[in-house]
Amino acid sequence: MKPTPRHEKMTQYPVVDNELQIGGIPLTRLAARVGQTPFYAYDRRLITERISALRETLPAAIHLHYAIKANSMPAVVQHLSGLTDGLDVASLGEMKTALDTGVNPENISFAGPGKTDKELTAAVAAGVIINMESAGEMERIANIGNTLSIRPRVSVRVNPDFELKTSGMKMSGGPKPFGIDAEQVPGVLKRIGQLELNFRGFHIFSGSQNLRPEALIEAQTNTFELACRLADAAPSPIQWLNIGGGFGIPYFPGEKTLDLTPVADNLNTLLDKYRPKLPQAEIVIELGRYLVGEAGIYVSKVVDKKISREETFVVTDGGLHHHLAASGNFGQVIRKNYPVCVGNRVVSDKMETVNVVGPLCTPLDILANKMELPVMETGDLVVIFQSGAYGLRASPQDFLSHPAPIEVLV
Repeated sequence: MKPTPRHEKMTQYPVVDNELQIGGIPLTRLAARVGQTPFYAYDRRLITERISALRETLPAAIHLHYAIKANSMPAVVQHLSGLTDGLDVASLGEMKTALDTGVNPENISFAGPGKTDKELTAAVAAGVIINMESAGEMERIANIGNTLSIRPRVSVRVNPDFELKTSGMKMSGGPKPFGIDAEQVPGVLKRIGQLELNFRGFHIFSGSQNLRPEALIEAQTNTFELACRLADAAPSPIQWLNIGGGFGIPYFPGEKTLDLTPVADNLNTLLDKYRPKLPQAEIVIELGRYLVGEAGIYVSKVVDKKISREETFVVTDGGLHHHLAASGNFGQVIRKNYPVCVGNRVVSDKMETVNVVGPLCTPLDILANKMELPVMETGDLVVIFQSGAYGLRASPQDFLSHPAPIEVLV
């Protein structure tokens, strides 16, 4: 098997004196400040710059929300709460984190199948928008509202009859646990009109991690058309329309940064076309990975190095229990390497092809497979880029009971 080509250095992180910097801090100094490896570090400057770029590109009428599931570190959420127009949550724990930021509950939405009565009660009491995933959930919310003498704020999460093509994870089209099938929505809307519910609108989320503008354009166009069609059956005018997100980031060689210009142009067209039909609607784009994914790194330290049947293995103190996605076990069909570098010696004349592995007793614990990197020694710092989203909290942290990593926002 031929070795995987070495990834180019992620240009958003400067290299000074051959050492990676994050947040303007040399990596070895940051590691000393953190006090341990492994750790995640998130760069607030890069997050802020991503939001600014979106504001400049997307239509001014678009409300930008952060999907906390991408990275729920409280400091990251707090930072984003001051840059975006709202927060989207998928659990009671995430809702508490969102409320702690001081964001108006009316700008928080709660989605996800299988919400418990405890979660629904807390959401009704808090006054957030609950994206209803089923007719049964709707009835439970209405009963809870009656008990609390509160008129719950709700929207209908729609499972449309289309999907976001070429997306990393398809969230719509066909049978899905997410949302109410579009053909069933008119009946649900009629029932909403009979209940003491404060109907706000629709949540239509088609898929994630898409790098093709034409696919996003098609999905957004279909979303507006569907929302307008369903609005005819709504018990009151649409106040809120969450059209999802799906904006992807490049992870692997050959992938290109998403060109948002045609997407923004199409959104301007859609807003002009459908504004007469949705005159009161706040249009929301909900993004997670796109806001934080490229602003984070995962850092582990080399603890051992060995040769096994002519292959070199570099063993670090980090692994899939902290970064499942980088190991290839979080949605990849064919495993590919994330961008990796030796952070304390980014460039070297002496290179070698190595397998970077973690300390776990499983052959799945691979952070880089047959990758050309500078010759490493014990104590070197291995950096995995594109780690700001779906890193720590999407990983089996308790597997084999190794110590937890630390997260820092710099």
